[in-house]
Amino acid sequence: MLPLTITRSVQHLQRLQHIARVLTQQGFGHIVDQLDLGRFVPIWLRRKPRAGEDGAPAVGVGRRLRRVANELGPLFVKLGQMMATRPDILPRDILDELRRLEDSADSFDPSIASQIIVDDLRIPLPEAYATFDEKPIACGSIGQVHRATLRDGRSVVIKVRRPHIEKELRSDLQLLTWLAEALDRWVPEAAAYHPTTIVEEFERTLLRELDYLHEAATTSRLREAFSDDDQIRIPEVIWSHTTANVLTLEAIPGENLRAALASDGHRLNRKELAARLADMYLRQFFEVGTFHADPHPGNILVQAPARVGLIDFGQVGTISDAMAGHLLILLFGMVNRDMDIIADALSEMGAFGAKTDRAQLMRDLHSLVDKYYGQPVGRLNMSTIFGEGAETIRRHDVAVPRDVILMLKSLTTVWGVALQLDPELDAVAMVKPRLAALVRSRFEPRRVLRMGGLTLWHVVSFLRSGPQQLRNVLQQVASGQWQLNVRHDNLEPLGRDLDRSSNRLAFSIVIAGLVVGSSVVVSADPQVELVGIRLQTFGIVGYLLAGVLGLGLLWAIFRSGRLS
Repeated sequence: MLPLTITRSVQHLQRLQHIARVLTQQGFGHIVDQLDLGRFVPIWLRRKPRAGEDGAPAVGVGRRLRRVANELGPLFVKLGQMMATRPDILPRDILDELRRLEDSADSFDPSIASQIIVDDLRIPLPEAYATFDEKPIACGSIGQVHRATLRDGRSVVIKVRRPHIEKELRSDLQLLTWLAEALDRWVPEAAAYHPTTIVEEFERTLLRELDYLHEAATTSRLREAFSDDDQIRIPEVIWSHTTANVLTLEAIPGENLRAALASDGHRLNRKELAARLADMYLRQFFEVGTFHADPHPGNILVQAPARVGLIDFGQVGTISDAMAGHLLILLFGMVNRDMDIIADALSEMGAFGAKTDRAQLMRDLHSLVDKYYGQPVGRLNMSTIFGEGAETIRRHDVAVPRDVILMLKSLTTVWGVALQLDPELDAVAMVKPRLAALVRSRFEPRRVLRMGGLTLWHVVSFLRSGPQQLRNVLQQVASGQWQLNVRHDNLEPLGRDLDRSSNRLAFSIVIAGLVVGSSVVVSADPQVELVGIRLQTFGIVGYLLAGVLGLGLLWAIFRSGRLS
């Protein structure tokens, strides 16, 4: 039975049927059964051998998940891409497959893009832009990018959101939320992957990405943060030409890092470029609190000898003040090789799960640090170290907040690029002063007084409202209105199976009763009639009805896939 939270529209039911079929085709039929979606799957698909069974090729879970995402469309592709950034949740073989997902889509009609721009800006296209290149330079599942020129001669790029994309994605998000809740409730083995939490994070991220004003604000904030350094370029947002559906940005000069190194790398000052790139991200982490979370070489533009630019702020991370405190402790423990501090920081973040063994986690972290400590910096592969660290905490049921993972992943990626430019770059030497400055800032008298005042306010508020709340609780207990709610987990499948079994048993009893009753009637005197019809005729009709009902019961059992 579908929960009431799902709109029972034909569109939703058809989409749910499609999801159930694709999951079954890719070898996840057991999950479809556990979610009670088997009725949406044709019988010939349900009898198909699962991956790894006799007659079926053995295909890895990661590859099958990638196929599911590609078949189900943009929302699931983006979910797969987001999951590919969570090495603390998924094993490496699945991550490797999900990283191969490409957010590619066909371009939509340039005339439609032009009309969206006109409708949103409320001015004719020739008045908004001196030139507009109808051929898009990039296409994605949410929008596409065009080159243009403003009336004052400045070159810009325009991101235009696809028509009706928000309605389509929100519809799929509703189903995805239900599927996550169903996995949490009915599939116990899925709990280790935190499906509901993942989908909640994904929904927040996707809705921000759908509204270009969020990306515009982030871009503008980072541009202002680096306005004092003319060697770092962040695109200017053209606010007069920007809405929720249209984002107009300055086109900054430069080549992407990979192309620049291949074409005229000898003109670049590699040491200075590496130091500037690393320092730029450290400032984002420790000072700005908002950071570019997708620093692959295609999003890093360079100009000789050592000028750096960043583009595409669709994926960003945010470090709150509370999270900055946890990260300070975590990074301090990493730099000083103190596993107790690292474990304390993870615990304060709420990252420990029910199965986390703190002592064993610390031993494994010690082993990982000892493996790499003392090696020359130039020999360290930051991506490998990050992957092994994430795999270690995943094995111990430790789930780190997404923004922390994005920060560590971005730091690892940037540091890997910086070390390629300058193998002698000392990462620890650059991080330590930032940590010291951050520690000093957190103990400034003004900050301490502010935090002390806030704590005092909480204490006074508790003293003011606490007695009244306690009195209310005691009144409820005294009047018999106080209730103790007990929640049970993972019993719904058992109840559902018991209900199905009892229904089938009752159905079987009815059929048996029809057979017995019909046999009694058939064996009666053939001359006896009822309302002008021989009594034996009713017995034959009873046999036929019992046969039809029996075949229906056998078909239901066969369709369920539980013949044994």
